[in-house]
Amino acid sequence: MSHPLYVAFIWHQHQPLYKSREADSDTWGQYRLPWVRLHGTKDYLDLVLMLERYPKLHQTVNLVPSLMLQLEDYGSGEAIDPYLALALTPASNLQLKDKLYIIQHFFDGYYHTLIEPHPRYAELYHQKQEKGLTWCLENWTLQDYSDLLAWHNLAWIDPLFWDDPEIAQWLEQGKNFTLSDRQRIYSKQREIISRIIPQHKKMQDSGQLEIITTPYTHPILPLLADTDEGKIAVPEMTLPQQRFDWIEDIPRHLNIAWEMYCDRFEQEPHGLWPSEQSVSPTILPYISQQGFKWICSDEAVLGSSIQHFFHRDEAGNVNEPELLYRPYRMSTDHGDLAIVFRDHRLSDLIGFTYSGIPPRKAAADLIGHLEAIARSLKSHQSNPDTALENPWLVTIALDGENCWEYYPHDGMPFLEALYEKLSRDEDIKLVTVNEFIQQFPPIETIPSPQLHSGSWVDGSFTTWIGDPVKNRAWDLLTAARKTLASHPEATEENNPQVWEALYAAEGSDWFWWFGEGHSSNQDAMFDQLFREHLCAIYQALNEPIPQNLYQPIDKHEVHQERSPRSFIHPIINGIGDEQDWDRAGKIEVGGARGTMHRSSSVQRLFYGLDHRGFYLRLDFKAGMQPGKDLPGELHLLWYYHHIPNHNSPAPIAYLPDEVPLNYYFHHHLGINLITESVWLQEAQANGMWQTRACNAESVFDQCLEIAVPWADLHIEPDYSLEVLAVFADKGEYRSYIPENKFICLQVP
Repeated sequence: MSHPLYVAFIWHQHQPLYKSREADSDTWGQYRLPWVRLHGTKDYLDLVLMLERYPKLHQTVNLVPSLMLQLEDYGSGEAIDPYLALALTPASNLQLKDKLYIIQHFFDGYYHTLIEPHPRYAELYHQKQEKGLTWCLENWTLQDYSDLLAWHNLAWIDPLFWDDPEIAQWLEQGKNFTLSDRQRIYSKQREIISRIIPQHKKMQDSGQLEIITTPYTHPILPLLADTDEGKIAVPEMTLPQQRFDWIEDIPRHLNIAWEMYCDRFEQEPHGLWPSEQSVSPTILPYISQQGFKWICSDEAVLGSSIQHFFHRDEAGNVNEPELLYRPYRMSTDHGDLAIVFRDHRLSDLIGFTYSGIPPRKAAADLIGHLEAIARSLKSHQSNPDTALENPWLVTIALDGENCWEYYPHDGMPFLEALYEKLSRDEDIKLVTVNEFIQQFPPIETIPSPQLHSGSWVDGSFTTWIGDPVKNRAWDLLTAARKTLASHPEATEENNPQVWEALYAAEGSDWFWWFGEGHSSNQDAMFDQLFREHLCAIYQALNEPIPQNLYQPIDKHEVHQERSPRSFIHPIINGIGDEQDWDRAGKIEVGGARGTMHRSSSVQRLFYGLDHRGFYLRLDFKAGMQPGKDLPGELHLLWYYHHIPNHNSPAPIAYLPDEVPLNYYFHHHLGINLITESVWLQEAQANGMWQTRACNAESVFDQCLEIAVPWADLHIEPDYSLEVLAVFADKGEYRSYIPENKFICLQVP
């Protein structure tokens, strides 16, 4: 029997509990942040409505229970957040603190897709950026504030709904919005949000969607069972002072999720998305006992479970497809459980990279990867020229909300191009996970004790535990959990408030933002929300609240230097847009230690990457001009540690014989800063260099921005590399940055 290549898309829709638990203030019942409401109008409904146009294509969507509760609150009009409260306030009633908050926060969103396309919104944004907050406070009229309040809400309405007569009229109007306009925009938001869960149920009932769920408030189950699980992937991890081991909370989260699902969708769920794709042998019996039939995790977890590192070719395709593209079976005391593992790279391409590529080209690239997987699988058959002889399943699983903010028109052109092509493709078939498992039960087995304890991030839990700040948060949670355990009379039936507060505090999101690794302009609010949930535990038990819960867990300082936080996709125009580079690594140069750096014309250096290439930005002192105040050339030199290559000395005259300048390098990109021309060389035998084709970009305007495609460098995924930037004039050395070190990266 022949088969198409089966593909399962799993979209993960999730937001943490933003609801305040401060009972002694007028904020009770309010939401601290607006992201459920804004993503609710932009990202949840449109995703499935677009899919509905292509009935041949089946997909899986995970609706996290804590998200559903908040969507229902907003849809019913019971939820209010600070952004919404201000949007519904007459402009004449705005106080100074309100105006300050509006200027600071009502441009929240990606500039290129949510602000720039709307002239009035962009006008206000540029006034803030160019003239500053104080100027806005002194010069903006009440109408300016009213327009900004309206546009922050309008911009987050998905383009799929722009043909709605009211929305179209607002977009056409553009300015001079009244309080009545803003009230009607809010009513439109509620209308859209109210359709989300019913539309998912409708498409589930038609068979086009499989809806799955997650433990109630998105906790990391292995760490609830025992924080010592963190040491399995990272034995040298520093753990919290107090061990958190409340395995009995696992069935509670699972049961609430199960009951909520059955109530909304009128059937039992088949699949469970373990929060953060975190799994361990300990949690499997509880998942199976609750009645779930399958779970999903990441290829890094599979690799550690079967002791295999997945190698990829230069195009990024897995060399061992038979190991990844199939479900596995695991036995538990309560029955078998299937598990699928996502292709991490394909998922990341959608999540982080395709937003910067023309939609049709991005869709063709994804299908090209799927076709390459099919060819690779066929090449291992007895007859490689026939169709696939076995049913293989490629799992693409990712966040279903945040990535679209960076796509033109919220990803609609990309998804339409992708779905059009897949609807006509007879060799690729989109299925739900349950459809596939029902038709082709897993044969390959992973012994349950052999399952690795880890998550989608590097197959470990370091994103949520091990950092000093994260560990402090775990210690606070442990203390609160012990206090609850000392009150056996506080059951879920007679004291539901205390348990709801506990469940909220056990969510993974708070630990994501604590300490190193991730940051946002709302870090302090996430800190506050976590502590509010903990305080509510003590309040519900009539216990004194520990004084340390009134102090921030983290300092929330802005670090002068940092490593990249995530993939970046900057527009290379020499402008240095702050949002393009806000997730990049940063190295301060001007004023740093070292004699050369004190006189350097370079103030700071930003660097980052995505699946397309490497990006570098240099900020100079004001007024610097290449060839006058600056050397006329910049040379980027790539050093590959522990990778056998031909390597050659840097082709720059009068280079000092000192580390790291005297290293031998494999790639050299030369940039003429005056003409912005670029040339690429690759090291050859005997210290020689050979010119290579080059598609790198370099633009010097307000800053210098550079993009170098990985395709130019011909290096495989997962390779580590180090980069040095050397200034020269007419080929003669002048200086280098960063001082006494490299820019260190790993190819995705």
